[in-house]
Amino acid sequence: MTDTLSTWTSKVRTGADSMDFSLFAALIAVGLIGVGMIYSATRQALVNAGDNPHYYLERQGIFFVAGVIIMYVISNLDYRRFDIVATPFYVCSLLGLVGVFVLGQSALGAQRWFNLGFIQIQPSEFCVLAIILAIATFCARRPEGLTMYDVVRLLVMSAVPLLLIIKQPDLGTSTIIVLCVAAMMVVAGVPPRFMTFLAVVGTLSVVAATYLDLLKKYQVDRFVSFLNQNSTNPNLAPLIYEVNNAKSAIGSGGVHGAGLFRGLQTVLGYVPEQRTDFIFTAIGEQLGFVGSVLILLLLGFIAFRMFMIGRNAKDTMGRLLCLGIFIFFAFSCFENIGMTMGIMPVTGIPLPFLSYGGSAALVFYAAGGVVLSVSRRRGN
Repeated sequence: MTDTLSTWTSKVRTGADSMDFSLFAALIAVGLIGVGMIYSATRQALVNAGDNPHYYLERQGIFFVAGVIIMYVISNLDYRRFDIVATPFYVCSLLGLVGVFVLGQSALGAQRWFNLGFIQIQPSEFCVLAIILAIATFCARRPEGLTMYDVVRLLVMSAVPLLLIIKQPDLGTSTIIVLCVAAMMVVAGVPPRFMTFLAVVGTLSVVAATYLDLLKKYQVDRFVSFLNQNSTNPNLAPLIYEVNNAKSAIGSGGVHGAGLFRGLQTVLGYVPEQRTDFIFTAIGEQLGFVGSVLILLLLGFIAFRMFMIGRNAKDTMGRLLCLGIFIFFAFSCFENIGMTMGIMPVTGIPLPFLSYGGSAALVFYAAGGVVLSVSRRRGN
């Protein structure tokens, strides 16, 4: 009995020692920072309204704890066995995307959420992870390489959820899916000439959708306001005002910031959706240039570790999983932070681990767990 227990303990320690603890610690650290920043960005507004000042702190704390538990559980599973759940997860994500049109909740011109009372579920965020898992599994089952028929199947597999997400509409998540699928297909061995052809077709499709008025007016306005940030057009004024306030909040932080629970823009609520899409403005104003750079370095370290774990993975499935999640994470960070500084158009993409939201927290921590699972089994 003692020998058996000793053997089991040895195996557990060996598996734990092989996990990338630096990534694990960084993911927990950035999540804790996110909980703190959400509290500092919402406390005064809740006090002014006579509501519980800890409302968002408590909820995001629950999301954080649940996310870390999910991440740890997934990290202990063998990612090579994820092919068992790949198809059910993909099918469930499609059902969720269809169901949101029937039972979903509309907000800000889009119908993307299921309102369960204590949490709002956004199926499109889970769908990104489902597609990454489905493509990685599909390619891993074809070690001899992809045929043209396989490539067509991959495109169809990606196009069905992509069209449903565009219909919601959610162009931010759609863009992430396109980038993830494209990168994974390149690594999987799809010929560059065919990828170039797909890029040309995709670009022409976007241009055609714009000229044929297939996009919503507010979507077009977002791009127009991004390209003309000094425009005096009254139709673009709300969007330009939003971005200008975001840039003003970040700039007002100076070198060291105004301090937590301080800052004129944050306290007076000048920046809309600050706890979600524009959480980086609270970081910039309250922590200043120094704090913002430190958080950017932490996010950059997470992205770097994801990339390196994928690069050192010992099989195709591990490489593709890490690559897809790396693109998912890195582009989300770049787009979210970029839009607060006016260098990217405004979208609804959250800042991973920092923005308020249950769906985003659970999805990104689950994705982190997948990468950690690959890190346990790199064999180096």
